[in-house]
Amino acid sequence: MRVGVPKEIKNHEYRVGLTPASVAELVHAGHEVIVETKAGMGIDFEDEAYTDAGARIVATAAEVFDQTEMIVKVKEPQQSEIAMLKPHHLLFTYLHLAADKPQAEGLMKSGATCIAYETVTDRKGGLPLLKPMSEVAGRMSVQVGAHYLEKEQGGRGVLLGGVPGVAPAKVAILGGGISGVNAAQMAVGMRADVTIYDISNDRLAELDMFFSSQIKTEFASKSAIAEAVKHANLVIGAVLVPGAAAPKLVTREMIKTMQRGSVLVDIAIDQGGCFETSHATTHEDPVFEVDGVIHYCVANMPGAVARTSAFALNNATLPFALKLANLGAEAAMKADPHLAAGLNVYKGKIAFKAVADDLGLPYEAWEG
Repeated sequence: MRVGVPKEIKNHEYRVGLTPASVAELVHAGHEVIVETKAGMGIDFEDEAYTDAGARIVATAAEVFDQTEMIVKVKEPQQSEIAMLKPHHLLFTYLHLAADKPQAEGLMKSGATCIAYETVTDRKGGLPLLKPMSEVAGRMSVQVGAHYLEKEQGGRGVLLGGVPGVAPAKVAILGGGISGVNAAQMAVGMRADVTIYDISNDRLAELDMFFSSQIKTEFASKSAIAEAVKHANLVIGAVLVPGAAAPKLVTREMIKTMQRGSVLVDIAIDQGGCFETSHATTHEDPVFEVDGVIHYCVANMPGAVARTSAFALNNATLPFALKLANLGAEAAMKADPHLAAGLNVYKGKIAFKAVADDLGLPYEAWEG
């Protein structure tokens, strides 16, 4: 199969769909890989590293799309990229369609087969291609939250871990999944006062055992969240409904009760965000203020640590990319129902029900 890797063009996105090591694996398996020039520059991979791995370098994204069958990216295609997709293309990347109707409609119009990293599953019901970036985003959320709590950044002027004689900051983490756990690990390491909120009692019990006395856990009722938001210095929104829009757990009225200079970090912003006041921001302009509360809602958080993120993502995606290239999309999905769970758009229709329901678009299941 001819596999294409265009340079990412989303604002401040430096990751790359395939590292040279991944290219070498695909070439070794008998596939042709075509890479847009400077696609790997954001993580310090020169074109020479790709040619050494067996890739062919072309000058433009248009050439990549024109000459290949499978497009491997990191972030959702921008409008200029959607315009280059054709019915013969297989697109393999993050999509997050539930929060992006224009993209969904564009992909439907293209006729391309679109498999989303974030809805591919595994045997345990997990999301293996979302996991590495959830880990990165979770750990980053505490890092950026601590930064924006600094007075110079407009924050309350609170040190996350406190000092002897001064209490640490209160950190409320909404959601006990991969992002939430990784956020908690970082916050605990910085000696913050951490509470995780979740609606699964079983999950709360697991977290209680995992962290022992290092954190507190609480059932995520509306009243509990309202109380948490009121007193927290840092609130991290880490709620995930696979493929669907994130629930709005924190209302504008709750935010009005927060201390001035408190910080919200919305990891769920790719799926629309879990704070009522959230809207997507960029690394170039990452924060905004509502009622004196700083909101960090960057939609591609892991792009800030592009090298770490690109390697972590490729470790997870490469086996699936190889399967798709070796067998073709339909045969690969028939052979692997977990990969088939990643199918979001097929022959002009939405093939993932939660996305169709959230966007009010027609749904048609893939009959593989």
